[in-house]
Amino acid sequence: MEEAFRFADELGPARIIHVQEQSIGLRGTLVVDNVAAGPSIGGLRMAQDVSTEECFRLARAMTLKNAAAGLPHGGGKSVLYGDPGMPAERKQTLVRAMACALGDCRDYIFGPDMGTDETCMAWVKDEIGRAVGLPREVGGIPLDELGATGLGIAHAAEVAAGYCNLELAGARVAVQGFGAVGIHGARFLAERGAVLVAASDSRGATRNPRGLDVEALVAHKRQGEGVAGFAGGDPLERDSLIGVDCDIWIPAARPDVIHEGNVEQLRARLVVAGANIPATDGAEKRMHERDILNVPDFIANAGGVICAAMEYHGASQASAFAAIVEKIRRNTEEVLEQAQRRGVLPRRAAVDLARQRVETAMATRRWRSF
Repeated sequence: MEEAFRFADELGPARIIHVQEQSIGLRGTLVVDNVAAGPSIGGLRMAQDVSTEECFRLARAMTLKNAAAGLPHGGGKSVLYGDPGMPAERKQTLVRAMACALGDCRDYIFGPDMGTDETCMAWVKDEIGRAVGLPREVGGIPLDELGATGLGIAHAAEVAAGYCNLELAGARVAVQGFGAVGIHGARFLAERGAVLVAASDSRGATRNPRGLDVEALVAHKRQGEGVAGFAGGDPLERDSLIGVDCDIWIPAARPDVIHEGNVEQLRARLVVAGANIPATDGAEKRMHERDILNVPDFIANAGGVICAAMEYHGASQASAFAAIVEKIRRNTEEVLEQAQRRGVLPRRAAVDLARQRVETAMATRRWRSF
């Protein structure tokens, strides 16, 4: 109970649930933050070093993301403690057990996240019938396969480029976290003429100032290799990516990768957040002081949840992708216009936009708190 109050404010969380089954090694947490607009949608993240605090911060990001996108859903997040690279049979057991443990929590809809994918969501749907981001074979729109989040990132970058006197064609891009989100972000930006000059994953990084061949790098990754071993680039230490000379820097992995200890190394004009909460508050303030434009996470990376929500309500892939483009371009422009007009950080403008929508939804409910 004390833990819930430690995170609480006027928006939430509505509930924090811990699940555990020692006989199979299951340990997980669900945070349902706010459901004023409808049942929460949020990914199931699997990692060894997650925490309840991180889960809450991610759930709040989903509340703001869903509200900013105008979706009839609130925000939630679940985390499953474990190595996502564990044997598939054991992973299936844990994911299915997590779903069953939360089967009665009707105000939370599972989606894929770091460490889980469409197959994991198929397991969840098989157990409790409540998941998004499903494989095409069971009626879903596979978010990671099609790159819904990456599509949104590219469009957010295209809009934001105009606010920092940057031409997207020829812009040099560095992607921190060359996984499902980072790969598609790089692909969609390359289609618009941008040049990938550096990328990192959990094992290292690679750089080529003349440009990395995106499709060749993707093929290399899909062979199970780390990007540092890619023949078309020079290897770097993973954390050195922050200092790569580029125009657009895309964090697409874990929270807080840009922080007070490394923000001065950042050599970019534009940061477009592919990951949730990728920068600390202090780092975002310092980016603003250095005239580095930052498009906040729940504005830039909402493509996945927009697609997921539309899938949940029976929309087609074409309709979902059209909605991603329309909503993210509109919100990016609105947030950056407001930030420029008011002289505030883009995050401040984005939070104000989203909170207004959440509070309007809360005002229609009998119980206003959540």
